[in-house]
Amino acid sequence: MKFLSLTVAFLLVGLFASAQVLPSFQLGIKAGANFSKFDSENTFNSNNRTGFYGGLWARVGAAGVYFQPELYVSGKKADLVSDATGEVNKVRFTSLDVPLLVGTKFGAAGIGLRLNTGPMFSLILDENQSFGQAAGSVFKADFKNQAMAWQFGAGLDLKKLSFDARYELGLSKINKAGYPGTKLNLFTVGLGYRIL
Repeated sequence: MKFLSLTVAFLLVGLFASAQVLPSFQLGIKAGANFSKFDSENTFNSNNRTGFYGGLWARVGAAGVYFQPELYVSGKKADLVSDATGEVNKVRFTSLDVPLLVGTKFGAAGIGLRLNTGPMFSLILDENQSFGQAAGSVFKADFKNQAMAWQFGAGLDLKKLSFDARYELGLSKINKAGYPGTKLNLFTVGLGYRIL
């Protein structure tokens, strides 16, 4: 009986250890909320606004290290308040976002903690600005149709469900003219479901 218990224990340890070493591929869907804020050069303040995103993720990895590309449509919002006049400009973006993350995972048997980082490329599909009174001359900006950012995050996997929290630091200026050098920073939270 003791021998059987030890054998089962060694098999379980070996199974859990191999789960971290063997190559794997996963595919899933994901949705969540983002909290956007513009970072500018002392011309206006930006208030955080909530937007939403949804799309697909894939994960390829072995030995506790993985590569995770994602593709999702994201609605980003921010309110800009002029320091000089107090006028408000509501800016809304719809973008196609492609994070390319590298990370590590700790855990076994479908439960694990993930840490990841990597670049994120964003293609702006639609832009809408809503001006307060006389704000047009203060805020009118021509935004670029692409942007680059860097994401830092952590996640938790519970069987087929995953929870993610990330900070996205804008690296490129998103405006062509109008605002002084403006970058978009976000904090995102998301819920994913593994299909494969």
